[in-house]
Amino acid sequence: MIRVTDARHLGAYRLWVRFSDASEGEIDLGDLVLNDKRPIVVALRDPSVFAAIRVDMDTVVWEAGFDLAPEYLHARAKAAPRAQERRR
Repeated sequence: MIRVTDARHLGAYRLWVRFSDASEGEIDLGDLVLNDKRPIVVALRDPSVFAAIRVDMDTVVWEAGFDLAPEYLHARAKAAPRAQERRR
């Protein structure tokens, strides 16, 4: 099972995320945030709200309680053109 071990906001709707398998990468969530109509996601359009992330329960969580499955984030990081993987 993949888990998020660290995450940082990079600006706009981008995150840097490290996973329990030692992979890491940048994830642009702009498409999700700008196209999803659920109120909990619409709230993330505010840059200060989006930037307020933390790692909790093995994934990235926002203050309002929105989170994304670590497997989803891992797949997005792997698919990103600029994804960087580092093995320890």
